Amino acid sequence: MKKNNKKFLSGGLGQLTIPLIAIALLFIFNLIRDPGFFSIGISHNNDGNAVLAGNLISIINGASELAVLAMGMTLVTAACGGQDISVGAAAAIAGSVFVKVLKSGSGISGGTVLLAFVAACIVAMLFGTFNGVLVAVFKIQPMIATLILYTCGRSIAYWINGGATPTVSSHIITAIGSFIPGIPIPTPVLIVALVAILFKLLFHFTSLELFTQSVGINGSAARLNGINSTFIKLLSFIILGVCVAVAGTIGVSRLSLINHETLLLDVEMDTILAVAIGGNSLGGGKFKISGSIIGAYVIQMLTTTLYAMKVSSTDVKAYKAIVIVLLVVIGSPVVKQRFGKLLERISSKKKITVKGAEE
Repeated sequence: MKKNNKKFLSGGLGQLTIPLIAIALLFIFNLIRDPGFFSIGISHNNDGNAVLAGNLISIINGASELAVLAMGMTLVTAACGGQDISVGAAAAIAGSVFVKVLKSGSGISGGTVLLAFVAACIVAMLFGTFNGVLVAVFKIQPMIATLILYTCGRSIAYWINGGATPTVSSHIITAIGSFIPGIPIPTPVLIVALVAILFKLLFHFTSLELFTQSVGINGSAARLNGINSTFIKLLSFIILGVCVAVAGTIGVSRLSLINHETLLLDVEMDTILAVAIGGNSLGGGKFKISGSIIGAYVIQMLTTTLYAMKVSSTDVKAYKAIVIVLLVVIGSPVVKQRFGKLLERISSKKKITVKGAEE
C-alpha cells in the first residue's frame, strides 16, 4: 500500500489529481450556482452557419491560446527548471509578422496565409533561439534571460507595423479565429487538439520526452549518458517559439487585426500557472503535457466563473490569485508528502483492525 500511495502521488494519475479535482470543484460549484451554466446549444453566426454555443464552449474556446502556450512552456520548464516570461511579447511579435506578410500582398489567399504563418513561426523560433542560447549556452536563469524580450518585445512588434494596428479582412482569417463553415466546433479548439496530437506523435516517435526529463532531473548525469543537454534546452525554446506563433496567429485571427499592446497581454503568468496547476514541477524534470492543458482550462473556467458572478474586471485577478495559490499549495511536494503519510497511517490502522478482528 505504501508503494501504491507513492506511485499515486508522484506519477501517473497522481500528477493529474490536482487539476482534475479543480475542474470537478468548479463544475460542481457552477452547477449549484446555476444548473444551466454548462448547457450547450446551437446558434447561428453572422454567416448563418449553425455553431455550438454556451459557457462550456466559451471556456474551451477562450483557453485555446493559453493551452497552446502551456504545452510549449511545459517543455521549457521540464528541461531548464525555469520559465519563459516573454511568451506574450513574443506572440505580439509573431502576430505582427503574420499581419505584415498578409498586408504585403495584393490579396489574402490560402497560400498567403500559410506563408504568413510560416514567417511568424520562423521569427518566433529565432527569438526562442535567442532566449535558449542565453539559458543553455550562457547559463543564465530562464526568467532573467527572457526578461529581456519581455521588456522590449512589444516595442519590436510596434516597429514591425510602423505603430499601426492594421486590420486583415478575409474569410480565411475569420475561419481561423472563429468557425470553419460547416463545422460547429470553434477552430481554435481544433487547433489545440492538432497541436496536442503533434506533441503526442513527437514524443512517441522520438526520445525527446525522455531526454527532456533526464536533462531537467540531472543535467550532469544526462551528459554522462550521452545526452546533449545544451541542445535539448535550446530545442525546448525553439518548440515554444512555434507554440508562440500558433497562439499569436489565433489571437490575431479572432479580432482580424493586430494590437501589439493588448494581444495576449499578461498571458505569461497564466501560462506558468497552467503548468504548475497541471502537476508539473516548476523546478524541472518529469512532466505531463495533458496536465498543462487541463491547467489552462482550469484558469479559463475560473475566470469565466468570476465574470458570471459579476466580479469586476479589476477584482478578478485578485480572486484568481487566491484560488490559484490554494491549488498550487495543495499540489506542492510538502502537502503531497504529508498526505501520503496520512494515507499510510490510515492504511496501517486498517490492517491492525482487520488483523485484530481475525484473531
